[in-house]
Amino acid sequence: MTVNLALMFAFLLVIGFVAQWLAWRVKLPAILFLLLAGILLGPISGLVHPDALLGKWLFPMVSLAVALILFEGSMTLRFHELRGIGRAVRGLVSYGAVAALLMLAAAAHWIVGMDWPLALLFGALGCVTGPTVIVPMLRTLRPDAKVANALRWEGIIIDPLGALFAVLVFEAIISREQGHSLGVFAATIASGVVIGVVGASLLAVLLRRHLIPEYLQNYGTMAAVLGAFVLSNAVTHESGLLTVTIMGIVIGNHRDVHIDHIMDFKEDLSTLLVSMLFIILAARLSWPLPDGMLVSGSLVFLVAQFIIRPVSVWLATLGSTLNWRQRALMGWVAPRGIVAAAVSALFALRLESLDMPGANGLVPLIFMLIIGTVVVQSATARSLAQWLRVAEPEPDGVLVFGADRVSRAVASALAAAEIRVLLVDDDWDGIRTARMQGLDTFFGSPTSQHADHHMDLTGIGRLLAMSTRRELNSLAVVHYRQEFGRERVYRLRNLAPEERHDRRNFAGNLLAPALFGEGMTHARFAEMLEAGWFIKSTRLTETFDWPHFIEKYGSQSVMLFGIDERGALRVVSSKREIEPKSGWTVIVLVPPADA
Repeated sequence: MTVNLALMFAFLLVIGFVAQWLAWRVKLPAILFLLLAGILLGPISGLVHPDALLGKWLFPMVSLAVALILFEGSMTLRFHELRGIGRAVRGLVSYGAVAALLMLAAAAHWIVGMDWPLALLFGALGCVTGPTVIVPMLRTLRPDAKVANALRWEGIIIDPLGALFAVLVFEAIISREQGHSLGVFAATIASGVVIGVVGASLLAVLLRRHLIPEYLQNYGTMAAVLGAFVLSNAVTHESGLLTVTIMGIVIGNHRDVHIDHIMDFKEDLSTLLVSMLFIILAARLSWPLPDGMLVSGSLVFLVAQFIIRPVSVWLATLGSTLNWRQRALMGWVAPRGIVAAAVSALFALRLESLDMPGANGLVPLIFMLIIGTVVVQSATARSLAQWLRVAEPEPDGVLVFGADRVSRAVASALAAAEIRVLLVDDDWDGIRTARMQGLDTFFGSPTSQHADHHMDLTGIGRLLAMSTRRELNSLAVVHYRQEFGRERVYRLRNLAPEERHDRRNFAGNLLAPALFGEGMTHARFAEMLEAGWFIKSTRLTETFDWPHFIEKYGSQSVMLFGIDERGALRVVSSKREIEPKSGWTVIVLVPPADA
């Protein structure tokens, strides 16, 4: 049994990795491939039997995994962000979400025949989207900035809020099923909140005062979360999920606690847990589905897609600046994600152990909603956006990796030419200076999962890897050539040609064309700026063409970019020289006047 269990876990790890990799390649939410893999391995082929494989360990393992997933997700909710998200998003995550919850509950009650308590739980889970599903869809959908920002912020904020609300509904159902009074329910909620706040506060003190060494902080945080989860369940039954959700929100909003490295660790851990968890949970589905579930579940999905989402968006965006076309697209796009799948499976396990009627239909209904929304919306949303004329044209914006003086100078020149620029780096001083210069920035590593979920790439179609760290430049190039295409990623050399002599440097040369020609390096660019060189942007005309520009500013001038008469950006690189014409705008590094 031990050998079989070890082999099965290794097998599921490989399958989970393949599903995540495939999702990355085709730019679709990973949850779709994970669920399909579990269905193929479980009910269709019969290769995996989680209940037989894990036995009594199934519920504890799922509980602990869901606790960590909820903690990681709730850490992303920052209260200060709620003030700047606009009227439309506030409506989507408040009364719009409540309206969707009630309508989904009504659909589950009248179409599937669920009792009202279970139907309300389905509604609470079914109204949650999330960044893990909406962000990959936005990359292929490419709507205009208003729609993209509204959908992205809705997913980020409603993910932890929806989890919190679903936990509260679940607590109410458990209290009712076990014959508890309203006082017991209130005590459960109070216990979860108190233990969550106290646990998070104690952890914050330990982290802030550096009483835990940095290399143990990830370990200590995970131990604290799981310890608080188990303690809360021991004090008041079923309050642990509320505790970890509160802990994540409190830790995420502590201003004096640096949690970026903890977030990175939790993201990696969540990827592993999600991959294993969803395959195991999908493998538990019975096939064929319970009588009538396929038809009724399909009807619920159709009602959710064609009625509930459009109506809730219409209510939530009343009085906003969005036009009817933008509201129509938002009314079509609402893929369900991790919280709905993971939490529904855990709740179903608990409710089935209490012999609650209809509990075995909760997971199939949620999974059908997830698969239906992801597949249908991924296949149709781009065409709908183009038909509604709210799709962005071919992205011509630039992602600049680096926040030092050279990167900021280039980014400022592009921004002044009305090219959308997003400057990203994990150097806080450089990012702060860039923000003071009015540049759009993102603080963090451009290749992290946090960046994948939260960095707004709307209108961005190129990468300029310009940091002083050669290895990270190469990593960013490899990461984003799948996103933008091999011909739309560039890097600024960190070594002069005569310094490139080993195999690693030669391999690095194959990753992307060198920015601004073979002879330009980051050090040389920085020296030129220090010597008084500056970046000049000029529109060429019939009377002042490129030869006249060179005559005025000198033959030493270095062409950086050109913007043609159609507004398309042309990047000078080792593989592409530019011959600017009349009507173009040229962006050139020119020497000082006294040179």
